Amino acid sequence: MLWFSPEERGVLEFRDFHVPESLRRFRKRHPEIHFSVNQDFHHVLEECSKQPRPGQDGTWITGQMKRAYMEFFKAGYCMSVEVRENNVLIGGIYGVLVEGVFSGESMFYKKPNASKLALWRLVEVLSEQGHEWIDVQMVTPVVASMGGKLIDREQYLEMLEQRHFQYETT
Repeated sequence: MLWFSPEERGVLEFRDFHVPESLRRFRKRHPEIHFSVNQDFHHVLEECSKQPRPGQDGTWITGQMKRAYMEFFKAGYCMSVEVRENNVLIGGIYGVLVEGVFSGESMFYKKPNASKLALWRLVEVLSEQGHEWIDVQMVTPVVASMGGKLIDREQYLEMLEQRHFQYETT
């Protein structure tokens, strides 16, 4: 597998994380929406692979990628957040968590706001674990609206090094 190191990389630093007031109100008004972590990784992965992507034909989440992610998950290196409404999966996000760095891979929604809620819950969970940022790779409009930004390669590599050092010393 390849690792891409673009000139700019998307990150979401938790100190910059912003939840729009409309999303806060939405979450309050919908007590039937519940969250889980790592309870249905395979289903989230499958739904992400089916998510339509503007300007793309098909998905980068191929059968080979799915098998690799499942093996990574079984080994403890992947994480998912699931969003359910009345026990039906309506959104989710998954990514890779290695040596203290979480890299978001994909998210999906079947109902409005579900992927935003998944990202919000992911930030809460990772914050509780002592994380300070997420590698979001690309800054989509949703991620940008919640505080995501592009940083240059050098700054990203410095953040990786710092997180690796923190991880190794704990």
